[in-house]
Amino acid sequence: MDAKTYAVERTDEEWRELLTPEQYEVMRGHGTERPGSCALLSEKRPGTFSCVGCNQPLFVARTKFESGTGWPSFDTPVEGAVETTEDRSYGMVRTEVHCSRCGSHLGHVFPDGPPPTGLRYCINGVALTFEPEAA
Repeated sequence: MDAKTYAVERTDEEWRELLTPEQYEVMRGHGTERPGSCALLSEKRPGTFSCVGCNQPLFVARTKFESGTGWPSFDTPVEGAVETTEDRSYGMVRTEVHCSRCGSHLGHVFPDGPPPTGLRYCINGVALTFEPEAA
């Protein structure tokens, strides 16, 4: 992670205890889960998607859409919940999305989403928890 200080900080050992190996690789190692492998990809109920690392709400279900990419996609995050940085890995320039509270890598944002924002937040499902809206 970068040198920024976050509200929630843990040692590497604490992250490894909290996260599964796949979550650790994605969230702390900037990895990517296999497309189509996450159960949250097909989640359509009203509710909130939060960060596995710190429980901060990141996206609400009404902003989720089917992008056909194999990862949960959203057009708008909860205000202030995510931050972005330039990612120059793999010989490309992309915009990385990370949690503003704990700094965990979530995915990337692309300018090919639907109106009204035109953005597609392509998020690794293993980085998210889902809490359905109370009935």
